[in-house]
Amino acid sequence: MPSIVIPAHNEERTLGRLLTGLLHGTAEDEFDVLVVCNGCTDATASVAAAHGPRVRVVETPVPSKHHALRLGDAHARGFPRIYVDADVELGAADARELAAVLAGPDPVLAAAPERHLPMTGCTWPVRAYYRVWQRLPAVRDGLFGRGVIAVSGAGHARIAALPPLMADDLAASLAFTERERAVVRTARVVVRPPRTWPDLIRRRVRAATSTAQLEQEQKESKVEGPAAHATARTGTADLRALLRADPALLPALLVFLTAALVARRAARRAIKSRDFETWLRDDSSRQD
Repeated sequence: MPSIVIPAHNEERTLGRLLTGLLHGTAEDEFDVLVVCNGCTDATASVAAAHGPRVRVVETPVPSKHHALRLGDAHARGFPRIYVDADVELGAADARELAAVLAGPDPVLAAAPERHLPMTGCTWPVRAYYRVWQRLPAVRDGLFGRGVIAVSGAGHARIAALPPLMADDLAASLAFTERERAVVRTARVVVRPPRTWPDLIRRRVRAATSTAQLEQEQKESKVEGPAAHATARTGTADLRALLRADPALLPALLVFLTAALVARRAARRAIKSRDFETWLRDDSSRQD
């Protein structure tokens, strides 16, 4: 039985739509669904419990995603194991596709679904930014930025050895070589982007800070295996290649570079002080 582990911190507005999609049309014993409510001060646990006995709820006062994931592992019953952020949307059919790839005749160690970013309600700079971001090779082929990562037993052993990191999905993606991981094009997750420029910048500051933390851990040899030297940073060659392929992308590319510059500058203080705990949350993507 595949286990689905959902860490949730104050996600009463989003968790219900995720659980409804995951449970729709499934047998009672098809998935082991576990919601780990960490440091919640809202009704997240009640929302999870309202979906009945097919959803197990574990609560902890510690507001930490890493702690929630490890606590989820301690209670999960099987493999493949699918980790799902509480603010995305993943259907039962998509979870089946991920589990099948990990348990098939030529299995990979880790997999993630194709991402869909609905742009309704987003301002034009946000739409411009994601026009570029979604085309980047590392973004297309990496497992990060999807809110879902599925692993086999062997894959789980690989990521369980990683230190606590803010960029947990990036680190998990880089922990596997290209041959060991796969983006499953027949599975889809809905990831709601930020709607406004300030919310986009908050996300990008968090990304810049967490990437810097991962690179520091790599230098200090706390990260082993394929992730020890791997990177998903965007290079100028990647951007030039996008522009050559589509010159009309230039205005969006300028927006992308502006966001990257602003976020990098804003992240300097946190990086300098090694503040890798402050989570800059984007609430605009959690609106109905």
